[in-house]
Amino acid sequence: MIPFSTIVEPAEAPERFPSPFDRGAIHPLARRAAAETMSLLDAGLGDAWELGQAGGGKMFGVLVVAGPDGALGYLRAFSGMLKGSWAMSGWSPATFDAQARDAIWIPGEAAMGALTDEAARTALSRELLPAIQGTYAFANARGEVRSLRELFAPAAPPAGAGDCAAPKLLADAYAKGLRPVALAEFWWGAPPRTGDRRSGSFYAACQGKCPPILAHMLGGLPADPPPQYGVAALAPHEPAVVYEDAHIVVVDKPSGMLSVPGLSQKDCVSNRLRARYPDATGQLVVHRLDLDTSGLLLAAKDPHTFSALQRLFSQRAIAKRYVAWLDGVLTGDRGIVDFPLRMDVEDRPRQIHDPVHGKAAVTEWSVLERAGGRTKVALAPLTGRTHQLRVHASNPLGLDAPIVGDRLYGRVAPEYGERLLLHAEWLSFVHPVTGVSLELTRPAPF
Repeated sequence: MIPFSTIVEPAEAPERFPSPFDRGAIHPLARRAAAETMSLLDAGLGDAWELGQAGGGKMFGVLVVAGPDGALGYLRAFSGMLKGSWAMSGWSPATFDAQARDAIWIPGEAAMGALTDEAARTALSRELLPAIQGTYAFANARGEVRSLRELFAPAAPPAGAGDCAAPKLLADAYAKGLRPVALAEFWWGAPPRTGDRRSGSFYAACQGKCPPILAHMLGGLPADPPPQYGVAALAPHEPAVVYEDAHIVVVDKPSGMLSVPGLSQKDCVSNRLRARYPDATGQLVVHRLDLDTSGLLLAAKDPHTFSALQRLFSQRAIAKRYVAWLDGVLTGDRGIVDFPLRMDVEDRPRQIHDPVHGKAAVTEWSVLERAGGRTKVALAPLTGRTHQLRVHASNPLGLDAPIVGDRLYGRVAPEYGERLLLHAEWLSFVHPVTGVSLELTRPAPF
């Protein structure tokens, strides 16, 4: 256990372990431990580990712990490997049985090196993965131990599961007889090639590999549940109608309402419109806005109109404009952001830049106002990728200025009650049934 540089009283500890999946719930003690670790990295260790080199950044974590006597300190860890090694003195070790893993990996790596056919090497690697995953096991506060494959059953664990900083820290705490108190994970160094991490920023535990592991490892601790979004009660009159005729309806979706049903949340624009228009048929909602985004949303009252509107979207014959406040001051006045995006399969629903497997994503932007270290912009997406505007704003390849209130891509987690300042304010298209040109506007509420 690493002692804090200043005196910390046991009374400063939280009564419940804050959820590692809530970016906005990082406890002050965890922030203090992270600050001390960042100072260590900034003082030369980061340079020695070449974290500032292109693609060299790394996710780190700290875990505030209490000893048997109640004294508080912390542990620190890095995700995956560092400088080609799983182990570094003073840092929490990997969660696998090193001897058992070496017995599988060392001869397996030699066998792969002897193969000249890439397909054969890939096939052998896939054969080795289940055996390597069998060397991982995780305890919880009750002393219950479960294997990695048990935790993900009946599915197979994704590659890299168990190697994030959070499970390393919890495993190390239990092995040393320490009680976990609060956790924080942060990025340090150059951004990854996907561009979706900022040095010194805190992030929630990943959604692709950590939920089953951390749910088990926190068993026996008084811990807060993961946050739920889109569950707040919204007024019955929402979403307000902006335009309506016999074939279509355009509504102003409020921030915090889903466009279509989620896995567990059924209250959404689609279901509310279904109840409001019982004679309407088909899928209704033609396109989607993110949960946190507000503004104009187009729906069809019958399948024929729905299909016609979808064709217009595919032909880019429906023009949209959004307004947003960005966290940062842009130097230019207008431009185009053009880089491909795909889902981050290791941390859904985040989207990342991928020049090889990503889909084309293009956004036009122009500055409307600058004030208080922020920039108000108009954003016109020429394609319709998930989170396109949010990633094009935040990524260094784009505007390098996240949208204010963005809980996924922002520099910091939004304050309690702070919304994403992104609004779909303008929609223009030719009505597919009547042939009338429609231009609809709903000013942003911010």
